[in-house]
Amino acid sequence: MKSVHSKSKRRKEHMSDALFGDLKTSLGQALKHARGKRVDLRVTVLPAPPSPMSRSEIVELRGELNCSQAVFARLLNVSLKTVQAWEQGVREPGDAALKLLTIARKNPEALLS
Repeated sequence: MKSVHSKSKRRKEHMSDALFGDLKTSLGQALKHARGKRVDLRVTVLPAPPSPMSRSEIVELRGELNCSQAVFARLLNVSLKTVQAWEQGVREPGDAALKLLTIARKNPEALLS
């Protein structure tokens, strides 16, 4: 006796011929590009995400900028409580804040303009 599920297991979803054709074309273009035979394709390389920053590094950065927690918070457009939480190790900066902190470390003038 066949189970009720055997029919549904055999039934597979198929992609449309048009979609398969597009996929095949795209893969062919990617392969040509990888082999150096095609250079007219746009390649986007994303930068690595920012490295974590310890509470002492944040305190040190703020010291290098010679500003209070309140001014530092204003420069980063975050709350004073957020800066305090970072410096106390209660919270860690998220990716967007880490990116901004990294920019501030490399180019402090960027925060002041």
